[in-house]
Amino acid sequence: MSKVKAGGSARNTRDSVGQRLGVKCFGGQKVNAGQVLVRQTGATKIAGNGTYVSKNYTIHAAKAGTVSFKKVKKTRFTGKTQRRTQVCVD
Repeated sequence: MSKVKAGGSARNTRDSVGQRLGVKCFGGQKVNAGQVLVRQTGATKIAGNGTYVSKNYTIHAAKAGTVSFKKVKKTRFTGKTQRRTQVCVD
């Protein structure tokens, strides 16, 4: 007779770590060139003056300066306009 209970298979035990997305530098903050401003999935915020977007949609500062955010209207492919937040470094 067995002394140990049969160990079943665990199916739902895997979990991935969070991606740490979001705004890293807020409006009015001083930044250096190349610093990460926003980490995002997809282009929820768009790059403005003094910024650039890397291949995973992260927005970086292209030059040293002060971060600012503003709402702009962006036209989609279908012709519909949509409000987006634009990140700028002045």
